[in-house]
Amino acid sequence: MPWTSTNRIYAKPSNSSTGMSEPHARSNPPAKAATTAAEDSGGRFELSDHGYGKSSVKLLHVHRDGDRHAIREFEVSTELKLASESAYTVGDNKEVVATDSQKNTVYVLAKKHGIKTPEEFGAVVVNHFLYTYRQVVEAKCHVIEYPWERLQAGVPHNHAFIFSPTATRWCEVSQARHEAVTVKSGLSGLRVLKTTQSAFVDFVQDEYTTLSDAAERIFSTVVEAEWTYDNMKSADFDDAWLTVKDAILDKFAGPPDTGVYSPSVQHTLYQAEKIVLEKVPEITWIRMTMPNKHYLNIDVSKFPANVTKGDPRHYIYQPIDKPAGLIYAQLRRRPKSRL
Repeated sequence: MPWTSTNRIYAKPSNSSTGMSEPHARSNPPAKAATTAAEDSGGRFELSDHGYGKSSVKLLHVHRDGDRHAIREFEVSTELKLASESAYTVGDNKEVVATDSQKNTVYVLAKKHGIKTPEEFGAVVVNHFLYTYRQVVEAKCHVIEYPWERLQAGVPHNHAFIFSPTATRWCEVSQARHEAVTVKSGLSGLRVLKTTQSAFVDFVQDEYTTLSDAAERIFSTVVEAEWTYDNMKSADFDDAWLTVKDAILDKFAGPPDTGVYSPSVQHTLYQAEKIVLEKVPEITWIRMTMPNKHYLNIDVSKFPANVTKGDPRHYIYQPIDKPAGLIYAQLRRRPKSRL
């Protein structure tokens, strides 16, 4: 459809007479305001990046299908980049789509289209801003989903839910004018711990080393992951997110009866990333961060044996919040050879 905005920037200039004589008007032309940072600073500076938007627009989407209802709760942030810098340099707001209007747009689009997945809704939002306002050259939409699950009361409940914060799902969708939509999805706050099948040995030992080899240790981390897609049309965003989460848990924990051995955080992280790229062909690359949350063994050897004697099955560790080791890696598909 054609541009439908009634914003004043699209009003045609008036052809009516100003009442001034032509010679007088020509002899005193109005001074032209500097509309870019480069013009304003005489070429000394430039506005290398700029944008604005509305953050943390919260909404609950309820889909009622007879007696059975489904919910998804989101926190949506929008960001627009305008072609003009005049709002910054001269305080001219005629091209500015107010952040309050951006908030209203999120609600209206959610009501009109519903929200199937965060990624697809983000694409609807950015496309709307680019299509509706020709002064917008790039739009972004960041979506966080709150982890609600259907309440299990012997059987799945029709309309009751329980907050289950195992991990937080998010995505960032962006689109520049005349370019394709790009989607980055992510998972954060996935905290896991296992009490065995973890080691860290044979690392560098030098004059700076005090850490001893650990053939048996607690392994705990809080996983952050992000990934991009090369094909939005064929991607199943819900399934991809679950695949990433399941891959992390599988390579971290292993089978429930035997577990899986981890020689390092690095190895576990790589194994999880590899299985994601093998299972989801639409994902271009995936990056994970795994901080090593330490649990240190409490040395009770300095206490008398009659004081510490007890059930040998008891093991006590001290949680250490900071500092923490930080391990990360990004695994991507290698470009196919054209030969």
